[in-house]
Amino acid sequence: MAKSQKVAVLASGGIDSSVLIHLLSKKYGEVFPVYVESGHIWERAELRALKHYLKAVASKKLKPLSILSVPTQDLYWNHWSQTGKNTPDERSRDEEVYLPGKNLLLISKAIVFCSLRGISELALGPLKTNPFPDASSQFFKKIAEAAGIALNQKFWIHTPLLKYTKSEVVKLGKNLPLELTFSCLNPKGNRHCRTCNKCAERKNAFL
Repeated sequence: MAKSQKVAVLASGGIDSSVLIHLLSKKYGEVFPVYVESGHIWERAELRALKHYLKAVASKKLKPLSILSVPTQDLYWNHWSQTGKNTPDERSRDEEVYLPGKNLLLISKAIVFCSLRGISELALGPLKTNPFPDASSQFFKKIAEAAGIALNQKFWIHTPLLKYTKSEVVKLGKNLPLELTFSCLNPKGNRHCRTCNKCAERKNAFL
């Protein structure tokens, strides 16, 4: 997978990107975790958890966390991700947690970040169970090509977890402090709500 010694990884503080950071550290000399704030109600708790996790797995290869901003309140202004109302629960289908264009926005910002720092590779952690159109291998290939044209630079986007389920990713990270990770759509302070779609997915993966 490695084309160079540097890779940036879109990190959310969840299980998938946390395990991905570990896997990347085995293949690259420098790993740059990147978190993108967009104004969603879970971000404060998520970012807190990510910082704790990165501190626990700190190494010379793992660089300091970079925090970028892509405000989306004007796009999702009355959405459950902004209001906390009618949050998809444990009975909801995965399709109900879809945020239109979310990966398009995150990757666009992250790739410009990479370009300005001489990084040609970006990784993120969608799984094979992800049903969204902006989480397909075709999408990642095309957006890397478009970014290369826009920035006059060759880019690679890596999604090595696309062949795994979440329970399989948990097994990959069984020796990591995954108890520090955070995946919740409607947190109660810094704690999981235990009733949303993401909490159910997390619980089932550990079980």
